[in-house]
Amino acid sequence: MASHTQLFIDGALVPAHGAQDLPVTDSYTEETFGTYRTASPADVHAAVAAARRALDGWARTPVAERVAAVRRVAAALRDQADALASAISREVGMPRKLAARIQVGAPLAAWDMYADLAAHFEWASRVGHSLVQQVPVGVVACITPWNYPLHQITGKVAPALLAGCTVVLKPSEIAPTSAFLLAEAVRQAGLPAGVFNLVHGAGPDIGEALVRHPDVDMVSFTGSTRAGRHIASLAGADIKRVALELGGKSAALVLPGADLAAAVKATLAGCMLNSGQTCSATTRLLVPRASLEAAEGLALDLLAGYRMGDPADAATRLGPLVSKAQQQKVQDLIDSAIAAGAKRLGTAAERPARGFFVPATVLTGVTSDMAVAREEIFGPVLVLIAYDDVEQGIALANGTDYGLAGAVWGPVEPQTLAVARRIRAGQVDINGAPFNPAAPFGGFKKSGIGRENGRFGLEEFLEPVSIQLPAAFLEHPASFCSSSSSSS
Repeated sequence: MASHTQLFIDGALVPAHGAQDLPVTDSYTEETFGTYRTASPADVHAAVAAARRALDGWARTPVAERVAAVRRVAAALRDQADALASAISREVGMPRKLAARIQVGAPLAAWDMYADLAAHFEWASRVGHSLVQQVPVGVVACITPWNYPLHQITGKVAPALLAGCTVVLKPSEIAPTSAFLLAEAVRQAGLPAGVFNLVHGAGPDIGEALVRHPDVDMVSFTGSTRAGRHIASLAGADIKRVALELGGKSAALVLPGADLAAAVKATLAGCMLNSGQTCSATTRLLVPRASLEAAEGLALDLLAGYRMGDPADAATRLGPLVSKAQQQKVQDLIDSAIAAGAKRLGTAAERPARGFFVPATVLTGVTSDMAVAREEIFGPVLVLIAYDDVEQGIALANGTDYGLAGAVWGPVEPQTLAVARRIRAGQVDINGAPFNPAAPFGGFKKSGIGRENGRFGLEEFLEPVSIQLPAAFLEHPASFCSSSSSSS
């Protein structure tokens, strides 16, 4: 079992001074395969102080040099691809084959995508007699979750570094390995000391110490709505900038005339990805009442394909959940729904002898007031809800506290697009259109504040500054008003 006792602060591995060694558990074997020593409040202060010292120099570094540095980080991470996939699969439970493509391959591509974006970004522009310059927001605390650890780290750290910000990262204590491999990649890439710092520990102590620190200018957090609410209140006391990507209860709305079989198959697949541990998962399938029985039959036929087993086995389609606590939470929600009158399609598959498994579950007879229809489950559970007309279907889709994602299935005609435009969610797919990593990702209502991905993600870490120029300066626009080679 590996025991890690160091943090990455001010360009070097340093001892962690916290009092605890937090375990990392294999979600299939249920055994601890590593421990990480927590940071202390003094470690947090040291990390923030290092980031503050490095800020001016990094912000003034030409963009081309920042881009080159980020590309070196990406290359070093790529050398660790196998280790990343193995660790994340063990921590989170996603089948190894999928983890290599989704948990590792996509984030690695995103590092280069952000570098390309920054290389061509308009860092300065003219607005009348003003020069509008994009400058880094400052020292950023990035607090990331366990369900897509490297993906969520990438969506914050890569654009923040390219924007000219310096970073203190606190990854989830449940799935921290990818963050420590990133620190090694940063060391290999030769980034200046203090530009990237890594501390480890639980949210209520180390995460909160970061959020409260007076030298942190911005907090970028992904996690539960409950935690996001608390972070926003703490950050608000100091008027810190926040970006919050929180929970979801996304609906797939099937319109009359849609390809029902395709809709059911894709919605179920989206719900079961990563064993349902996806914030934007389509966990509610809304169908016309006349199509409910057919939808139930289609879903029942598909359930048998979600074979549980060892994530390292290529035949496994549904891995375990991340922890015993998460397994119990999901099972309790299923049981409460059945007690309230919902019906499980088919019989629950037999669980493997070990691992934090919940069988793929589809519940029908669900009403919109049930907890399974309103709360984020974070498990492999899809609920089927019938509606009587399209207006009611739209109301049901929009009728939760969340607005992270959604889907609309319908004929290829203007009405389908018109319905999609009425869904109050940050991203809406029509007829299974694929995810676009360059498009903005974020939510309405209690699903968060701000956007990640593409130029929208880069802009989250920038502040526009208007510099009003006198007439004499405007006579030399090439000298004073062109895009700068650096962001400040």
